[in-house]
Amino acid sequence: MDRSLRYCIIGAGNGGIAMAGYLAMIGYKVNLYNRTLEKIFPLMKEQTIYLTGEENGYGVLNKVTNNIEEAVKDVDIIMVTIPAMGHYDIAKEMAPYLKDGQIIVLNPGRTGGALEVYETLLRERKKNNIIVAEAQTFIYACRATKYNHAHIFKSKKEVTLAAIPAIKTNYVLELINEAYPQFIPAKDVLETSINNYGAIFHPAPTLLNSGHIERGAPFEYYTEGITPSIGNFLEKIDRERMELGRMLQVETLSATEWLRETYGAKGDSIFEAVQSNPAYKGLQAPQGLHIRYIYEDVPYSLVPLESIAHSLGMKTPAISSIINVAQLMTNIDFRLEGRTADRLGLEGLTIAEMHMLARRGTIVKRRLEEVV
Repeated sequence: MDRSLRYCIIGAGNGGIAMAGYLAMIGYKVNLYNRTLEKIFPLMKEQTIYLTGEENGYGVLNKVTNNIEEAVKDVDIIMVTIPAMGHYDIAKEMAPYLKDGQIIVLNPGRTGGALEVYETLLRERKKNNIIVAEAQTFIYACRATKYNHAHIFKSKKEVTLAAIPAIKTNYVLELINEAYPQFIPAKDVLETSINNYGAIFHPAPTLLNSGHIERGAPFEYYTEGITPSIGNFLEKIDRERMELGRMLQVETLSATEWLRETYGAKGDSIFEAVQSNPAYKGLQAPQGLHIRYIYEDVPYSLVPLESIAHSLGMKTPAISSIINVAQLMTNIDFRLEGRTADRLGLEGLTIAEMHMLARRGTIVKRRLEEVV
């Protein structure tokens, strides 16, 4: 099989270590970038990542660096695995060194990630011949167990992906499907952004289990942390997300249906499906509250969902309540720092114009005389 594609993985966290190790293991040339030198210094000496779990083996990396120019030089595909709060900054850092035709894939984009990165590159480069794509979720349920070890609990059966411009989605898939056949096309990045299940499964269970988490009490995050009553609350958040999807004319799956299609989990409710999901078995709760489940998923998942909904006149009591609790607990104004409809360029647009922006990266206004 052809392994001539060159990858760069941005971020040496749980997902980045797993993805870099896997791609190197199956024969690709892989660069790994991390901004903080201390985190990757041991890997710079021994450029090997070991995988356990669903995938077993090891991959030898081509390069490990904290120099962004070195990382992205001459690569074909840049897989960004850092939290969404870093998407804007990493886009600015990469912009001077990118070459026309390179592909950036956000893994995942959360809500509005590709729109934010595309606009940032357009502004920084004064043009944009870079393809920016986003995955609807991360391909693995995984954990980095050491600086050079990752355990992959389970790969998702299907993950939707869309590019800006949308006519490039199938081109991106043709390239990455050799390594990841699970990626399938979405119509545009509005679809991948609205079908952001991290918004359902991360902030609310974390906040509603915050007492146990702050005490350091060990428990399985999903199977023990999502009780029947918490599952009931997640259903309400999910219904608001799906209602927004219907308003935007975006195809949506309920979180329960997504668990069934992605993991084969059975159940008539979120609670039942979570309990039957083998991929969630053994995934432990975090050891504190300063984690991306709050500091990423509230401002970059829930805030844009709320903001886009409100711009269309839709109320979101369940989503808004979690944002409010997160703000009260952390003393941070997530609405101020997060992705709003205005920041994403969606404020004041019609639904047709939102899709035009998502599919083309720009809006073409028809002249009045053409309409009359």
